[in-house]
Amino acid sequence: MVLPRMPEAVVFDMDGLLFDTETLYRDAIMAAAAEDGIAMTLEVFQGLLGSPWPANRQSLLDHFGADFPVDALRDGWMRHFAALVETRLALKPGVAELLDTLDALGIRRAIATSSRHRDVARYLEAHRLQGRFHAVIAHGDYAAGKPAPDPFLRAAERLGADPAACLALEDSFNGIRSAAAAGMVAVMVPDLLAPTEEIRGLCTLVVPDLHAVCDLVRAASAGASGRGFEAANPAGIA
Repeated sequence: MVLPRMPEAVVFDMDGLLFDTETLYRDAIMAAAAEDGIAMTLEVFQGLLGSPWPANRQSLLDHFGADFPVDALRDGWMRHFAALVETRLALKPGVAELLDTLDALGIRRAIATSSRHRDVARYLEAHRLQGRFHAVIAHGDYAAGKPAPDPFLRAAERLGADPAACLALEDSFNGIRSAAAAGMVAVMVPDLLAPTEEIRGLCTLVVPDLHAVCDLVRAASAGASGRGFEAANPAGIA
């Protein structure tokens, strides 16, 4: 497996890609639903992955009906999630190694997420990752959330990079759709969902973890150096 080119910049999703939060969201919504006697299923939850709350709110209403107490469920969901974050927030494998590699190569990077800025800041602080990203694109920073390309396009703009020269790392279906629509090299690192045929068609690669992404970037760097790095990396950021 190889990348088609040395990336100018890397754009990371957050939930399920940098932090092992999707399992916490899953456990929290199941607990909240059980409290209220709601027949929540994993299939319904999985349909919410990678989308902002307005879209997920509508999905829940479409599934359960117009009179479903969706906002009450969300309140319980977030209450359980906040409690789980306090004790179970963990980094995904390979995060530190990949960030160190990008530092060594001088490659800029951003986060593009549906989460709120305050949550991003809290998670980064919890694992001492403040300052490891050159930009954070979060809820409120774009017109349309994933699967629209807006979050990734805004990230490329903030990094001063051509979207086509960016590597996008995602775990969710809507995230891959968003990155592909932005014209980025999309690599999926699956978390709770294995890629479908559609998603594989949108990905450049599917890899098991961020350690594998680190290997890909190092190999691309070695190849670029062999060809003459300035030619392979016109932005000159490494």
